[in-house]
Amino acid sequence: MIRVRGDLALISSWIKPNSKVLDLGCGDGDLLKLLKKEKNIQGYGVDSDIIKIKFSLDNNINVLQLDLDNDLSQFDTNSFDYVVLAQSLQEIKRPKNLIKEMLRIGDEIIVSFPNMGHWTSRIQLLFKGMMPITKNLPFKWDETPNIHLCTIKDFIEFCNKNNFKIIEQLITDENQKCGILTKIFPNFFGQVANYRIK
Repeated sequence: MIRVRGDLALISSWIKPNSKVLDLGCGDGDLLKLLKKEKNIQGYGVDSDIIKIKFSLDNNINVLQLDLDNDLSQFDTNSFDYVVLAQSLQEIKRPKNLIKEMLRIGDEIIVSFPNMGHWTSRIQLLFKGMMPITKNLPFKWDETPNIHLCTIKDFIEFCNKNNFKIIEQLITDENQKCGILTKIFPNFFGQVANYRIK
């Protein structure tokens, strides 16, 4: 079995075999590599970082170098079963436009992001008075690629306001486990938020 980041294994469980998958911000291509091996999917990755693209190519992944904010018009409407954005939402300049494009391109989209409302982030802000650094948000404020950090509540409100229909959510802890605390108080105890959207 291929070892991958926890949220990618969860995302893989939502994708049906023999599907067409577009992975935005694909990084080294681990998700598509896993899906090809275990689900027999056809997939393409998109990234803007040439080093990550090289890793994807080394993993035998079809990958395109595109800007997620501006270049997705190149994809036909309904050309994929799934469009995935795994822990890259916070790096997007215009999240609403991107999600609309993802919904145009795919039948279903899957979005995951690090939850800025997690208790460790709140404690760091409260006691240190500094921008939080966590396992899922490991950069200092002046070195981060993140420009739109959000909480789970922020994202749900954003989806409701823009008529993006959430069909499933799974909020997990740092080990990608969904326990009683993440179910009862997701915005406080959840570290990674995962959504299926139509």
